[in-house]
Amino acid sequence: MKIRLAQSAMQKYDIKAEQNARLLAKSGVFAVDVMGSPGAGKTEILERTVEAMVQDMTVGVIEGDICTERDADRVRASGAQAVQINTEGACHLDAHMVGEVLENMTLGELDLLFIENVGNLICPTRFRSGAAERAIVLSLPEGTDKPEKYPSMFRSCAVALVNKIDLIDVLPVDLAELTLEIRRVNPHMRIWPVCARTAQGMEGWYEWLREGVRRSAAGR
Repeated sequence: MKIRLAQSAMQKYDIKAEQNARLLAKSGVFAVDVMGSPGAGKTEILERTVEAMVQDMTVGVIEGDICTERDADRVRASGAQAVQINTEGACHLDAHMVGEVLENMTLGELDLLFIENVGNLICPTRFRSGAAERAIVLSLPEGTDKPEKYPSMFRSCAVALVNKIDLIDVLPVDLAELTLEIRRVNPHMRIWPVCARTAQGMEGWYEWLREGVRRSAAGR
């Protein structure tokens, strides 16, 4: 009986995620979930990305945190339209939380939407938001073992941004080994070593986003 109830509850989340996905597709918005541990640099990645993207498109961000509006304030300062979701203890965003925000956004004015989840490599994995793609931000100080310790997260993402490569000379972390660990879990993962602080290495990520925006606009 408990298993049936759990499956029924998860089915409701999946149905809502599909509804969100259809709404975003109909509006021609390319949406990307941004996942990662606390301190990996998710928000700084978004700050640099928004600064690069707003030159030729309109960008929105849904920020998920347990408390405060600090991350939403940061991406607003970079030029994005931002809405903060405070989960007040929940360790992830779910499709119902995201859907409530989407229903109150003017999606027709957006080209690109980021949904930054609560910092966590476990809970957000199962809960889809309705975004077309998922990206994970992993920082060098986290070491090389995270892909195999949290395989579900890495398998669920299309791209990985390995952040803080400016620290490569002072950390005992082998970037080639980390890349191999990611490939073992997800052979199809697109991987970009980057430094969010300086925007080093981020052009490949930017172009991947631009291509997603072009595809979504064509299906509008």
